[in-house]
Amino acid sequence: MPTDQPQSESTYFIDADSAAEMARLMIQDRLLTKGMGGLFPEQADLSNIHRILDIGCGPGGWALDVASTYPDSQVTGIDISELAITYARTQAKVQRLDNVSFHVMDASQPLDFPDGSFDLVNARTIGFFSTTVWPNLMQECMRILRTGGIIRLTESEWGFTNAPATEKLQGMFYRALLAGGRSFTTDGRRHGITTMLAGFLRDAGCVNVQQKAHVIDFSAGTEAHADVYNDWKALYKLSQPFFIGMGVTTQEEVEQAYEQMLIEMRRQEFRGIMYLLTAWGKKP
Repeated sequence: MPTDQPQSESTYFIDADSAAEMARLMIQDRLLTKGMGGLFPEQADLSNIHRILDIGCGPGGWALDVASTYPDSQVTGIDISELAITYARTQAKVQRLDNVSFHVMDASQPLDFPDGSFDLVNARTIGFFSTTVWPNLMQECMRILRTGGIIRLTESEWGFTNAPATEKLQGMFYRALLAGGRSFTTDGRRHGITTMLAGFLRDAGCVNVQQKAHVIDFSAGTEAHADVYNDWKALYKLSQPFFIGMGVTTQEEVEQAYEQMLIEMRRQEFRGIMYLLTAWGKKP
């Protein structure tokens, strides 16, 4: 049975124990699951999947949904945020789910699980890690996965819009990731994480690596618009210290762009799509 790791210096770009960030992650979790078409839209056969780990589970939305939908499974969620884990544990009790557990754990460090503990390891939108963390993380995922088990990674290049201030904020985000050693591009025009997923899996030794893309339309008037608006309203407020700390903008510039983004996204002519990619492979 894993024990909670002591609190370490967070690798996250926002205060991991921020209540506002936890609320944002709940919005994002619901948005992504719905936009992707379900919990495992690319997995046709789950008959051999019983022990599931969710890395970077946040307040537990995906893990709780899996535990509820698949009552014969045993689901474990880990996250660096003590606040998020406390909330997830409370939700498990409220929903009377005894097949899910949550632990405070830093996924950039060795994982506190025995070899071969899981049938499937899931990680969704954990692309905030330093580029140097990924090889060791993938090796840890392989270690704790049983033979024939699946590693499943989902990441996003976030949004493409027709709104200049919104695009300006996106540019600040990508340049800050580059300055912080978290970008897979040389110029910071995009994050570049989705181009890396299949390679991460192959380099770790996975076989039968496959990929599936998803697009979420969050233009004005669409079903996803309100969730993305509320997500980004929180995200780009909470991220401002990161942008400034990485030297890519000033307080005045980022605040001006932020206020204009909120106006742009409420306009009837606003258009936006979000691109996500899931890559998965098996341990031979």
